[in-house]
Amino acid sequence: MSTARDTTGAATGTDAASAEFHAFFERHHAELARLAHLLTGEADAADDLAADALLALWHRWDRVRGAEHPVAYARGVVANMARGRIRSTVRERRRVALFWSQRAERSEGPDVAAVVDVRQALERLPFRKRACVVLRHAFDLSERDTALALGVSVGTVKSQTSRGMAELQRHLGAGAADDLAGRRH
Repeated sequence: MSTARDTTGAATGTDAASAEFHAFFERHHAELARLAHLLTGEADAADDLAADALLALWHRWDRVRGAEHPVAYARGVVANMARGRIRSTVRERRRVALFWSQRAERSEGPDVAAVVDVRQALERLPFRKRACVVLRHAFDLSERDTALALGVSVGTVKSQTSRGMAELQRHLGAGAADDLAGRRH
């Protein structure tokens, strides 16, 4: 099937939408992959998650490109897909833990000598807190832009970010959490 061309020979219709999506993909793929990585903690899966999100966006491109904030829409898709991946991973880990609980000794409590890095601390946060902290501090989004990306109110972003940072302070210590948030002593 061929697409219509205007008198200048430029592509119209599908070709124009395709070119527009390609430009969107080039501008935002790396950012969306980074968001997926920080939300899931899985570097290997981040690119795939971002690609899956962009594929979903392509299928709804007419709606996405007409949105007031297409990048916020894309971030929301990545966040929702990351949430689904995390839930799936948690279910799988529970099944494996249940299977092995009868056979393996369990050690209780954290390894005090181990160094806790930011990613591990982020992984301990519930998804919404993690998403708010990552978007606000790692991506330097405003509260409004974070709310748009996650489909929640600005008040929710404020409270979840505050609570998430408080939890990070407990996990990392106040100095490390302040450094993460960009505050200097």
